[in-house]
Amino acid sequence: MASPPESNTKVTAIPYLEDINLFASDVALQEAMTREGAGHASKRLAGFGLMAGSADAAELGRLANEQFPRLMTHDRNGNRISRVDVHPAYHDLMGMSVAEGLQASAWMQAATPGVSARQGVYVERAGCLYMAAQADAGHLRSISMTHSAVPALSHHAQITAKWVPKITSRSYDRRLDTVAGKTSLTLGFAFAGQLGANTEAVTTQARPLSDEGDGKLYALSGVVPSVAAPLSDGLLVLAHTAGAASTGPSCFLVPRRLPSDQANTLFIRRLIRRVGLRSCVCADIELDAAQAWLLGEEGQGLEVVSESILHARLDTVIVSAGLMRQCLIQAVHVAEHRMEGGAPSISQPIVHQTLADMALDAEVAGALGFRLARAFDRSSDARAAAWRHLMTPVSVYWVSRRAPMFAAEAIDVLGREGCSQDWPLARLYCDCPVAAMADGTANMMVHGVMRILQREPGIAETVMEELGQAAGDDAHLRAAHVRIEAMLHDPRHLDARGRLLVEALAVLAAGTILRTHGPSAVADAFIKSRMGNQPLQSYGQGLEWADTAMIVRRASPNHA
Repeated sequence: MASPPESNTKVTAIPYLEDINLFASDVALQEAMTREGAGHASKRLAGFGLMAGSADAAELGRLANEQFPRLMTHDRNGNRISRVDVHPAYHDLMGMSVAEGLQASAWMQAATPGVSARQGVYVERAGCLYMAAQADAGHLRSISMTHSAVPALSHHAQITAKWVPKITSRSYDRRLDTVAGKTSLTLGFAFAGQLGANTEAVTTQARPLSDEGDGKLYALSGVVPSVAAPLSDGLLVLAHTAGAASTGPSCFLVPRRLPSDQANTLFIRRLIRRVGLRSCVCADIELDAAQAWLLGEEGQGLEVVSESILHARLDTVIVSAGLMRQCLIQAVHVAEHRMEGGAPSISQPIVHQTLADMALDAEVAGALGFRLARAFDRSSDARAAAWRHLMTPVSVYWVSRRAPMFAAEAIDVLGREGCSQDWPLARLYCDCPVAAMADGTANMMVHGVMRILQREPGIAETVMEELGQAAGDDAHLRAAHVRIEAMLHDPRHLDARGRLLVEALAVLAAGTILRTHGPSAVADAFIKSRMGNQPLQSYGQGLEWADTAMIVRRASPNHA
């Protein structure tokens, strides 16, 4: 049979956006690192940016998300087990992030005697996390929870002494073994759906076993739904004890492997097929008298994990900002290379203005996250502590609302190609909403802000004073500040206006950062379009007066 004739039709291919330095190509990221206190780490950030933006890292991200993890509940003899098979690319990504120290950066100095504190450690880590998210956000759930769990472990001296040195290891160890037998450890949260004020969501029960060895040992029984990274070496679990049933749940560390080298009675009931972050295992778990150590005091579980939750929510902001940045540069890259009517698509005013409008939100997401990271670096300062406490849920709320819509707009720029699983934006579109609510929904963030206003009004006063000073003589910022003050002084309607208040706080904070530190073209465009008389309904509106050429050029990965 004769072979079919070769086609003479030439397909004009858009080059892949890969093998770029995610730090060197991101002007806004470079500026943020300098102003927030991590300018000294530029060389390290550029090195990691080259790795995270490589074609190899992009391929690992694709492979790790291509198939759902597979669960094996019983071995060939019928014994109950919890084996989950994931793509090897997931472990390669974990190795990359652990080698960079993203699972423990803030704690490495404390675990190394004689090493002095390094300035800007949270901001530096945030910059790396922001770039790692652009390769794959799924594996960062395990990285983030491991990093965030350390403050909870600090409530137990013996556990801290044994676990933290291995959490801070830069050698990823995927083996199932005892704490003593492993070179590094990972941790997970088993209470993501229980972070609100309603502790009725905690149904797990704990009974005491002994006070010997590493501390108070308990047996935990119950089912916990939707646990991310359940195969971590240890899980933080909230459970009720008989003696503290009226005061609240207690916090426990459940090891996956017992010191006796026996498997703990922690089982996976089923895997959750989430719409996004597919590289990260998510499952309903069952505890069948699983052995666990009490962290802190009985009934004080929410207080024990409060600092860990705050750290995890910082990471939620940074990861979501990184996803938004990747969505943006994918859209800009295609618009710069796709020809329409003999000219690049980006030359069309509608496309150009849409991308400029998106670039504003992408830069703001990073600006809020890195400003928040600086507050963590300086938490011993009262003003920074107030910012960290209030602006963490505020920032999470803002990115959780913007990121999914942002990803959808990026797909629209690409058109039909954007809807194809062969293009990165399809995965980014699915990842954005899941990553944004990883440590609580938008309404939970609003409720958290309302509780702060009711219980610790001094925190809001401190932040509002700082925002008022930063607003300077900018008319739009001053007017926004006055509106927020009016809402804060009208407690009768505060709950009903919760979302309006939280979003206004985020936009005002972002506006002050851009006005003080950003290029005037970016600051003017964001402030006037987000705080003017015509509120934003969709991207690509109301910027005909702005220097959109400068804004898009600043955002482009090809013209930094």
